[in-house]
Amino acid sequence: MLSHPVLMPYPDVQKMLSLIHAGIQSILQMDYVSLTLHGSMAAGGFDPDRSDVDFLVVTEQPVESEPFNRLAAMHEALSGSGLAWATNIEGSYIHRSALYRYDPGDCVHPALRCDGSFGWDGHGPDWVLQRWNIREYGIVLFGEAPRSLIAPISPDEMRSAVLGILLSWWEPMLLNEYRLDEPEYQAYAVMTMCRSFYTLTTGKVASKPEAAVFSLARLSDTPWAALIREGAAWRHGMVMDRKEMVKGFIRFTIAACKDAINDMDATKNPGAPGLE
Repeated sequence: MLSHPVLMPYPDVQKMLSLIHAGIQSILQMDYVSLTLHGSMAAGGFDPDRSDVDFLVVTEQPVESEPFNRLAAMHEALSGSGLAWATNIEGSYIHRSALYRYDPGDCVHPALRCDGSFGWDGHGPDWVLQRWNIREYGIVLFGEAPRSLIAPISPDEMRSAVLGILLSWWEPMLLNEYRLDEPEYQAYAVMTMCRSFYTLTTGKVASKPEAAVFSLARLSDTPWAALIREGAAWRHGMVMDRKEMVKGFIRFTIAACKDAINDMDATKNPGAPGLE
């Protein structure tokens, strides 16, 4: 059984991660480098009624078809086991060389998704932020520490990654907005904008509660303050009907991000054209 103080209050999480760990050891053997817990359970702000459990498996070499199929079978069995945390737990299997520095040309890796399915997933610009979070706050459950596996990431890299996420995922959602019909996704969008605002300002990553407090302190006199409070307080089963306000907050955050990147570029390259 995996043992770490952060797991002690959550025995069901501890049991599921221990089963995953045992399966990985059996399948990958010497290719298994580390298992690291990240996300809110590692960095703070974990809420079992709202949060996912996030883990990273580092492998020595890229996962090939035979171990991939065995890992898929293991995760399929666990997701259908009826155990607590059979879903709402997600993880990626990334080989050492791809993890060290983010490479958009080598970003498709095996992944366990929140619904319990397992497959090959692209790991986009958000993995710049994830790597920072894992390097700074990841909790090693097995193997090497993340600081030896991930290169330092600069604040400017973080800000550029946030812009990439906003432009590739959130800006298109303003036109294809069906996800925002759901209260859960509205609350998720608000918290993601708060976290984006935090990273733009500090070059670091914060938990959702920390980012909400930070954003409220700086946006208290804006129309977004009440929306942030509502998003931070939302729990499963609660009503949230703020779709148009959420879309406005997304637009505001994208504009703020472009301004921050323009300022950053102007400092480095005076006279260069800015983002529109």
